Amino acid sequence: MYGNELGYYSGYIFVIIGFIITMGAQLLVKGNYSKYKNISNSSKIKGYEVARKILDANGLKNVKIEQVSGELSDHYDPSSKVVRLSSDIYNGSSIASMAVAAHECGHAIQDKENYKALRIRSSIVPMVNLCDRIGYIVIMLGIVLGFFNLAMIGLILLGAVLFFQLITLPVEFNASSRAKKQINMLSLGDNKTADGISKMLTAAALTYVASVINTLFQLLRMFLMILGNRRRN
Repeated sequence: MYGNELGYYSGYIFVIIGFIITMGAQLLVKGNYSKYKNISNSSKIKGYEVARKILDANGLKNVKIEQVSGELSDHYDPSSKVVRLSSDIYNGSSIASMAVAAHECGHAIQDKENYKALRIRSSIVPMVNLCDRIGYIVIMLGIVLGFFNLAMIGLILLGAVLFFQLITLPVEFNASSRAKKQINMLSLGDNKTADGISKMLTAAALTYVASVINTLFQLLRMFLMILGNRRRN
C-alpha cells in the first residue's frame, strides 16, 4: 500500500518539476524577446530584409516570405517553400527580428541541403499526431480493463511524441547555428547585435530541451500509474 502511494505521489512530483522547467524556459524566451524586440539591430534592416538576403545568398530565390498574425508564430513550411514571419518580426528592425528571421531561414537552408533530421521530423508528423491522439485512450482502456500489456502499448505510442521532440532538438540547434553563421558571413550585425542574437536563439533552444524533459516526466508518471494499477489488481 505504501509503495503504491509513493508511486502515486512521485508521479505528480514529476509533473510539477516538468511544469516548472517548461514555464521557466518559456519565461526566459519571452523575457529575451521583450528585451531585444526593443533594441534595433546595427544594420537597421527589417526581418523581411534579413530573410530575403539570407535566402538569396543561398540560392533560395524561389522561397517566398509571408507575413502572418500572432506573436512568435514564425516558421518555415517545407511543403510550400515559404518562410512565414509574424508581423513584429517581418516589419521590425530589432535584434529579435533579425534572430528569428535568420533562424527560420536556417530551416530553409536545411531543406535545400536535405538535412536528414529535418526530413525524418517532417516524415513522422502524421504518425506522431496519431500516436498522441490514441495513446492516452489505449492507456485508459488498459487500466480500466486491467490489461497491463495494453496499457504499456499505449505508453509506447506516447513515446513517439518523445522521439519526435528528440529529433527536433538537432533540427532547431542546427538552424540556430546556421542563422548565426549567415548573419556573420553577410555582415548583418556588429558584436552587440551578435551577442543579443545568440542569447535569443539560446533561450529559444532551451524551450525544446524543456519540452523533452517535460514529456519524459509525463511518461514516467503514466508508467508509475500503470504499475500501481497492476499491483492493486
